[in-house]
Amino acid sequence: MALLLEHEFRVLPADREIETGPFLDAVTHLPPFFDCLGTPIVYSPVKADLAGNIKKIRAVYESNPTKFKTLKNILEVEKEMYGPAWPKTGATLALMWLKRGLKFIQVLLQSLSDGERDEENPNLIRVNALKAYEIALKKYHGWMLQKLFSGSVYALPYKSDLLKALEKGKEVNEEETIEKIHQFLAKATPVVDAIYDMYTKMNAELNYKA
Repeated sequence: MALLLEHEFRVLPADREIETGPFLDAVTHLPPFFDCLGTPIVYSPVKADLAGNIKKIRAVYESNPTKFKTLKNILEVEKEMYGPAWPKTGATLALMWLKRGLKFIQVLLQSLSDGERDEENPNLIRVNALKAYEIALKKYHGWMLQKLFSGSVYALPYKSDLLKALEKGKEVNEEETIEKIHQFLAKATPVVDAIYDMYTKMNAELNYKA
């Protein structure tokens, strides 16, 4: 799976501390995932947000790689730096939205690899995309964005076309591609879960609507 496995996540260490540099190297290559879903009016802004948030986090990291060695370091330093404005500011806010985009990708791919589908239309991915949206993004979107997304599922590509897009246009064997998705998720899921847990433990999660 060229798009997903080109730059893999590192295996999550026992202490669940995520090093910022390798994390950014892995996620920088994921925004094009949303090109694979078509419907530019919906997914182009999501892709742009993902890329923009990665850029904001990288700028903070590169200002002092030692000080911001892990994602937890970023939250801890910014909590002290910004005081009452935290966590709705800086790289903390950028990572909060980035993790939601990553969660959308993770849930959609997990749903596909688990074989969840509309039995009457098995080559459609509406069921998978709606599940991912419900879990990762819906509660953070206002009414208009929710309606826009609900309508967009009817313009999603066929599963076969999505898998081909993930392989950058190469003809695919579905079983082999699903196995590559498993390989991606084996490393990505623990990382995404650890970021969510970090936000919960540090009371950094915000529920305002975009």
